[in-house]
Amino acid sequence: MSTLGENLKKIRKAKKVTQKELAQKSGVKQSVISDLETGNAKSTGSILELANALGVTAEELKKGVFDGESLTNVVPVTVRMAPVLSWVQAGTMTNVEAVDMSQIEEWLPLPDGDCEKCFYLKVQGLSNFPDFQEGDYILVDPTLQFGDMNSGDIVVVRRFDDATFKKLVIETDGSKYLQALNPEFKPNIIPLDENCRFVGEVVDCIRYVYRAKKKSRKI
Repeated sequence: MSTLGENLKKIRKAKKVTQKELAQKSGVKQSVISDLETGNAKSTGSILELANALGVTAEELKKGVFDGESLTNVVPVTVRMAPVLSWVQAGTMTNVEAVDMSQIEEWLPLPDGDCEKCFYLKVQGLSNFPDFQEGDYILVDPTLQFGDMNSGDIVVVRRFDDATFKKLVIETDGSKYLQALNPEFKPNIIPLDENCRFVGEVVDCIRYVYRAKKKSRKI
């Protein structure tokens, strides 16, 4: 049977809370939390405060139960991350492995599914507005083949050292070109020629929306 300290540590880690953060939320000193987890605490009188701060009951903390299940049955979840490349990197790379990852300054979580070599690009400009807005992060899968793309797919293409993403249009006669989603953007049509190289398909998008807290009016 696990001890109170072991249960506290497991629940804290399952909640992804550090000892320092738990101390701040609960009002219990970090040294006390550390002593509890290592079994060196002289008192267990702060259980209720710790349980409330972790969002569990004191009984759940004592029994080592999290969301109704024993922590021994909880499988740790590993968050997979993908690099955010610059458009220059996307325009010059031959594959993701060729990118110097030590130069990457931003990483974002990957969605569920098989996307081991995917990477993000941050949208610039309004060529595909309003479907894609400036500041969005598009997820690109470079493992897909251009021959498998269908008309209407959103693809990333590099031409010389410049990269862009647009809608792929395939006409009934087999001719192909790229089209901006924003009808007001010029040039709206980009021909696909021998200088164009397929980088990958846009398979997902992340949009962060900032909402300011409402301030109460003073009367």
